[in-house]
Amino acid sequence: MTTVIVYSRAGCEPCKKTIELLENLKKEYSFDLVRIDIDSNKELSKKYGKEIPVVKIGPYTLNGIIDESKLIVTIKAAIDRDHQLIEVGDKEYQKRISSGRSFTSFDRFSLKLSKFYIWIISFFLMLYVGLPFLAPVFLNNGAELPAKIIYTIYKPLCHQLAFRSWFIFGEQPFYPRELAGIEGILSYEDITNSSEINIREAQKFNGNDTLGYKVALCERDIAIYASMLLFSIAFIISGRRIKPLPWYIWIFIGLVPIAIDGISQLPGLASSLPSWFLRESTPLLRTITGTLFGFTTAWYLFPLIEESMNDTRIVLEEKRAYQEQKMI
Repeated sequence: MTTVIVYSRAGCEPCKKTIELLENLKKEYSFDLVRIDIDSNKELSKKYGKEIPVVKIGPYTLNGIIDESKLIVTIKAAIDRDHQLIEVGDKEYQKRISSGRSFTSFDRFSLKLSKFYIWIISFFLMLYVGLPFLAPVFLNNGAELPAKIIYTIYKPLCHQLAFRSWFIFGEQPFYPRELAGIEGILSYEDITNSSEINIREAQKFNGNDTLGYKVALCERDIAIYASMLLFSIAFIISGRRIKPLPWYIWIFIGLVPIAIDGISQLPGLASSLPSWFLRESTPLLRTITGTLFGFTTAWYLFPLIEESMNDTRIVLEEKRAYQEQKMI
């Protein structure tokens, strides 16, 4: 049977008149009438608050001031459409109707996920950024096994080059290559007593009691994911109202600087190239470009995810409201 859903609220005179019209039309046309008070649900109130009464009849929607002739024409069209689809044996259509009228345990899970997804993302970002700092903490306290486990977990996710990583509990917070041109500090070549850079050894080097111990994520990755975490917190505080960053701003402010800084230092890993062609970034530049990329990426993506989740919430809240009204 065709279902007519009316979204309304108490004290709405047009809503009252529309419902009275539909009650009278039920005597002549065969349809189920479901009334949903939008004030009982924040999502529905947000969507339909300025449009009520809203009447959904099959695939058709009417809103605002609705006269009897519009209702009759729309109800007839919906009933005829339903009869035709049922007569031709459209099983997919019948499945969609059945799915749209039920609120399953999976729907319940999806609704909760759509509401709390940003908290889940923030938690995993915090875990992803925070866990690498535990590796040097463990080493500093003589717990080599848990430190080794953390380094091993992050090895496929980051190059872990000692000269591009932060160190804690030591003389300096970083030990860059001489090629970076940072004066007044010990370079990676100084602490390894070698003028040649061995990439494998730089990955394996985790530090010692004097130099401190290496964080399991490189300087740039920490900046990227920490800034994404920072934006996620700001997004939550804003009530998820921040609009998405335009894609072209993300490209020019987020993507271009990190691409230039990262790609330009790749030849620096090849010792056979002439020195004038080689370049090494600095911890400051890696942090700045990583932060710009992480923050703008989150600014671009999270609001878009929220728009999609908001649409999902509305659909599921409508299904739940329908189910609740049918059970009364």
